[in-house]
Amino acid sequence: MTTQTTAALRDAHRRFAGRPWLADLALGGGLTVFDMATLLARDPAPGPAGVLLWGLQTVPLFWRRRCPRTVLGAMTAVFVAFEVLDPVAGKTPGPYLLIFGVYALARYTALPVGLTGSALSLLAAVATDLLSGRTGPPQPGSLEPITATTFLAFYGVAWLLGHGRRRLGIQAARLRDLNARLRAEQEINARQAVVAERARIARDLHDVVAHHVSAIAVQARATEEVLEDAPRGDGRKGVARIAETADTALIEMRRILGLLTAGDEAIAPEPSLAHLDRLIAAAEAAGCRVTARLDGPAGAIPPAVQVSAYRIVQEALTNVLKHAGPADTLIAVRQESAALTIEVVNGPVVDGRAVTGRPAADDRPVPVPVPGSGRGLIGIRERVAAFGGTVRTGPHPRGGWQVLATLPLPLGEVPGKAPA
Repeated sequence: MTTQTTAALRDAHRRFAGRPWLADLALGGGLTVFDMATLLARDPAPGPAGVLLWGLQTVPLFWRRRCPRTVLGAMTAVFVAFEVLDPVAGKTPGPYLLIFGVYALARYTALPVGLTGSALSLLAAVATDLLSGRTGPPQPGSLEPITATTFLAFYGVAWLLGHGRRRLGIQAARLRDLNARLRAEQEINARQAVVAERARIARDLHDVVAHHVSAIAVQARATEEVLEDAPRGDGRKGVARIAETADTALIEMRRILGLLTAGDEAIAPEPSLAHLDRLIAAAEAAGCRVTARLDGPAGAIPPAVQVSAYRIVQEALTNVLKHAGPADTLIAVRQESAALTIEVVNGPVVDGRAVTGRPAADDRPVPVPVPGSGRGLIGIRERVAAFGGTVRTGPHPRGGWQVLATLPLPLGEVPGKAPA
């Protein structure tokens, strides 16, 4: 069989599968035409009643899918009528046509209905054949008379084929339903992934833009305060710091926006704990005095944890610049047992910590609080929750403001420990 023939058969099967009435028309119409042609070729020709009953044998097959019980009942009734009336000179249709009704009943109804209907049809056909006196011992060289065993064999084969086809259809329907559910779940997961990615991008944009813009605002106010009385060079330095911070903000924003359109080969590396010096330098350029402590090997910490730790420190410094201005600040990142602790404290007193502890210089401008969006602390909580960690934000017991976050580390990433 050639490829073209196979493709043609496949296309024909698809057309028939989408139009089941065509198959019913072909089956019922084809059998009716064949039977009528066979009957009319007999000599002598049967009368009108015989022709009508003979044609009624196959007409019900047009509705075999929609009402299989009625179809088998009608075909059985026609068979009984033939046995009783004998309208065609001793010629009866036998069980050959009834098997199509039995198949339809087993194929399109439940198991109890199919078994019961087939058994009743079999009993009616066999009983009618016995009472009519047509059934007798088999004769050599002839297919007639038909025995009860033949009835049973035809019915059994037809029912088994129909029931087997029904089971295959049920399994196919279940597979289609499962595929539909899987496609729906994939669409939901894709939408959730898009929403999560949008939220991540929003957090990153907020962290970058808010941090640098807050630094610009603080530096601009500081420059404004000292511009009148300070030497000309100091004013230029203040403006230069503002321009540098703005350039950094633009570079960071372009990097994040570039991730949305760039391929995998063009994606820039994510920030890590090794890049904290950039944040510290930016905060110091805005007038803060920062004491930083990074305890433990940063390389042993998973990259995803490092990115979140970097963003938490960035948002905490942004809040310092927004609400406290150029204040003394402690940044402590330490690895404790199976967790990474990030602490950012600003204020005049941090007990037991190597913070400058010095109040802001008298010549520093009084900070004017910058209105916040509320997204910063929400972003910190979301990042911590993603790792199953804890976060505490609020006033420090000894004064100032504290952000304390703990990110659990996978057991295999803890130095000196291996997975069980």
